[in-house]
Amino acid sequence: MRIRRRVKINAGADLTPMIDVVFQLILFFLVSTTFAVLPGISVNLPESETAQSEAIAGITITASASGKLFFNEDAVTMQTLDVKLQKFDTEGRKREEYPVTLEADEKVTNGTIVKIFDVLRKNGFVAVNLRTTD
Repeated sequence: MRIRRRVKINAGADLTPMIDVVFQLILFFLVSTTFAVLPGISVNLPESETAQSEAIAGITITASASGKLFFNEDAVTMQTLDVKLQKFDTEGRKREEYPVTLEADEKVTNGTIVKIFDVLRKNGFVAVNLRTTD
Protein backbone atom coordinates (compact mmCIF):
# COMPACT_ATOMS: atom_id res chain seq x y z
CA MET A 1 0.00 0.00 0.00
CA ARG A 2 1.19 3.34 -0.96
CA ILE A 3 0.91 6.08 1.64
CA ARG A 4 -0.04 9.45 0.36
CA ARG A 5 1.27 12.43 2.10
CA ARG A 6 -0.94 15.36 2.44
CA VAL A 7 0.87 18.50 1.61
CA LYS A 8 -0.16 21.42 3.73
CA ILE A 9 -0.22 24.72 1.98
CA ASN A 10 1.08 27.51 4.13
CA ALA A 11 -1.21 30.41 3.27
CA GLY A 12 0.01 32.83 5.95
CA ALA A 13 1.70 36.04 4.98
CA ASP A 14 4.84 37.31 6.59
CA LEU A 15 3.96 40.74 8.04
CA THR A 16 7.45 41.71 9.12
CA PRO A 17 8.36 43.64 5.93
CA MET A 18 5.06 45.54 6.04
CA ILE A 19 5.59 46.49 9.68
CA ASP A 20 9.10 47.70 8.82
CA VAL A 21 7.76 49.92 6.03
CA VAL A 22 5.01 51.38 8.22
CA PHE A 23 7.51 52.11 10.97
CA GLN A 24 9.81 53.86 8.47
CA LEU A 25 6.89 55.97 7.21
CA ILE A 26 5.97 57.00 10.75
CA LEU A 27 9.56 58.03 11.44
CA PHE A 28 9.73 59.97 8.16
CA PHE A 29 6.59 61.96 8.94
CA LEU A 30 7.69 62.66 12.51
CA VAL A 31 11.07 63.97 11.40
CA SER A 32 9.80 65.98 8.43
CA THR A 33 6.93 67.69 10.25
CA THR A 34 7.49 71.41 10.71
CA PHE A 35 6.83 72.82 14.13
CA ALA A 36 6.06 76.42 15.03
CA VAL A 37 9.30 77.82 16.34
CA LEU A 38 8.80 80.41 19.01
CA PRO A 39 11.65 82.71 19.90
CA GLY A 40 13.58 81.88 23.04
CA ILE A 41 12.94 85.31 24.55
CA SER A 42 10.99 85.03 27.78
CA VAL A 43 8.19 87.57 28.26
CA ASN A 44 5.11 87.48 30.44
CA LEU A 45 2.38 88.20 27.87
CA PRO A 46 -0.87 89.80 28.98
CA GLU A 47 -4.02 87.69 29.02
CA SER A 48 -6.96 88.27 26.69
CA GLU A 49 -10.37 86.63 26.66
CA THR A 50 -11.14 87.57 23.05
CA ALA A 51 -7.78 86.76 21.44
CA GLN A 52 -7.73 84.55 18.36
CA SER A 53 -4.82 82.23 17.65
CA GLU A 54 -3.03 82.73 14.36
CA ALA A 55 0.26 81.50 13.04
CA ILE A 56 1.84 84.47 11.30
CA ALA A 57 5.10 84.39 9.43
CA GLY A 58 6.65 87.82 9.41
CA ILE A 59 8.51 90.18 11.71
CA THR A 60 8.38 89.62 15.47
CA ILE A 61 9.30 92.50 17.76
CA THR A 62 9.66 91.63 21.44
CA ALA A 63 9.80 94.13 24.31
CA SER A 64 10.86 92.63 27.64
CA ALA A 65 10.13 93.98 31.12
CA SER A 66 13.83 94.80 31.58
CA GLY A 67 13.65 97.27 28.68
CA LYS A 68 15.36 95.11 26.05
CA LEU A 69 14.05 95.07 22.47
CA PHE A 70 14.41 92.21 20.01
CA PHE A 71 13.90 92.21 16.23
CA ASN A 72 13.03 88.55 15.57
CA GLU A 73 15.78 87.08 17.77
CA ASP A 74 18.35 89.89 17.46
CA ALA A 75 18.76 92.34 20.34
CA VAL A 76 18.25 95.92 19.13
CA THR A 77 17.78 99.44 20.43
CA MET A 78 15.05 101.78 19.23
CA GLN A 79 17.51 103.37 16.73
CA THR A 80 18.80 100.06 15.34
CA LEU A 81 15.19 98.83 15.10
CA ASP A 82 14.50 101.79 12.84
CA VAL A 83 17.53 100.97 10.67
CA LYS A 84 16.64 97.25 10.47
CA LEU A 85 13.06 98.06 9.44
CA GLN A 86 14.29 100.46 6.74
CA LYS A 87 16.54 97.76 5.25
CA PHE A 88 14.11 94.87 5.72
CA ASP A 89 13.18 92.96 2.53
CA THR A 90 9.44 92.22 2.45
CA GLU A 91 9.90 89.58 -0.26
CA GLY A 92 7.94 91.52 -2.89
CA ARG A 93 4.96 92.25 -0.65
CA LYS A 94 3.77 95.73 0.24
CA ARG A 95 5.05 97.00 3.56
CA GLU A 96 1.50 97.99 4.51
CA GLU A 97 0.41 94.36 4.24
CA TYR A 98 3.51 92.66 5.68
CA PRO A 99 2.61 91.12 9.08
CA VAL A 100 4.35 92.32 12.22
CA THR A 101 3.79 90.69 15.61
CA LEU A 102 4.47 92.74 18.73
CA GLU A 103 5.16 90.75 21.89
CA ALA A 104 5.34 93.01 24.92
CA ASP A 105 5.66 91.97 28.52
CA GLU A 106 2.67 93.15 30.53
CA LYS A 107 4.99 95.39 32.58
CA VAL A 108 6.24 97.29 29.51
CA THR A 109 5.07 100.87 29.63
CA ASN A 110 2.57 102.30 27.19
CA GLY A 111 5.18 104.84 26.14
CA THR A 112 7.54 102.12 24.92
CA ILE A 113 4.77 100.45 22.92
CA VAL A 114 3.82 103.81 21.35
CA LYS A 115 7.48 104.40 20.37
CA ILE A 116 7.60 100.96 18.71
CA PHE A 117 4.36 101.72 16.84
CA ASP A 118 5.83 105.06 15.70
CA VAL A 119 8.96 103.36 14.34
CA LEU A 120 6.82 100.75 12.56
CA ARG A 121 4.48 103.35 11.05
CA LYS A 122 7.43 105.55 10.00
CA ASN A 123 8.79 102.59 8.00
CA GLY A 124 5.43 101.74 6.39
CA PHE A 125 4.45 98.71 8.50
CA VAL A 126 0.81 99.00 9.61
CA ALA A 127 -0.37 95.37 9.84
CA VAL A 128 0.59 94.91 13.50
CA ASN A 129 -0.72 92.09 15.70
CA LEU A 130 -0.40 92.18 19.47
CA ARG A 131 0.49 88.79 20.93
CA THR A 132 -1.29 87.73 24.12
CA THR A 133 -2.01 84.55 26.01
CA ASP A 134 -5.44 82.93 26.12
